[in-house]
Amino acid sequence: MTSPRGRRPVVVGVDADPTKRMALAWGVDEAARRGLPLRLVHAQGVPTRGYRSREVRPSWEEWNQALHTEGERVLGEAVAFAESRRPGVEVSALLAEGDPAWVLREQAADAGAVVLGSWHLSAAQELFTSASVALPVIAHAHCPVIVVPEPEHVTQRPPYLVVGVDGSAHSAAAVDFAFEEAALRGAALRAVCVWHPPLLGTLDEHAALGECRRVLSETVAGRTATHPEVELHHEVVTGHPVEVLTEASAHAVGLVVGTRGRGGFTGMLLGSVSQGVLHHARCPVLTVPRPGRVD
Repeated sequence: MTSPRGRRPVVVGVDADPTKRMALAWGVDEAARRGLPLRLVHAQGVPTRGYRSREVRPSWEEWNQALHTEGERVLGEAVAFAESRRPGVEVSALLAEGDPAWVLREQAADAGAVVLGSWHLSAAQELFTSASVALPVIAHAHCPVIVVPEPEHVTQRPPYLVVGVDGSAHSAAAVDFAFEEAALRGAALRAVCVWHPPLLGTLDEHAALGECRRVLSETVAGRTATHPEVELHHEVVTGHPVEVLTEASAHAVGLVVGTRGRGGFTGMLLGSVSQGVLHHARCPVLTVPRPGRVD
């Protein structure tokens, strides 16, 4: 979301539940920090029980009108929340018809970032029901996608972000974005490279850890000069990448990862580590695609 993206908006998927405002708050603050417009999007998908009313006869026209009326109310409340939280942010609202995942994928095409809410569904729910839009949006978006959990988690002071590093092009893009986010927030940055011992094969732990340190040093090299105000801590940790990154980011402002890492397969929609941290992390997860990728 630097100069090539210009004034592309921060797009926020707005939930119908007025008590779920963490993603909306994150999106409003992100737009304010970056001086970008904010676009609030609510998609009219399959109606929930709250949309149904005894007064509405079972005709498509009236059913659709009830959905439209409710959607306008939801967006009106979201706009009021955004304008109250950050009065200087330029806010627009879009009420769209269709599956929320499809609508937000389309909105991501000209976005600087997309912000979504998350309620820590199980892996089965995440993959096999329409309850979540995060995975399909992340898999196809060409901009960062930020998944913010409900409820708010506890962060440490002073604030810090965590970024996963593995030497891949996706990881390098994540590191760039992490430095940018840390600078905007006045936060420190923990760059973590995880070595996962193989189950089979010859094990040279000393050489493997040395390679991790080399990858970590080369990846952050130069970025500290670009963002000298960011306090950087980097570390090599042994363990499973999902477990290590989840633990490292337990009290972080956010966890930044690439959408696919080294060892991902061509054509895979989303890397296993990216999916894993989305299911387990309790802080916002910021997924960053490789620049110029083609789906």
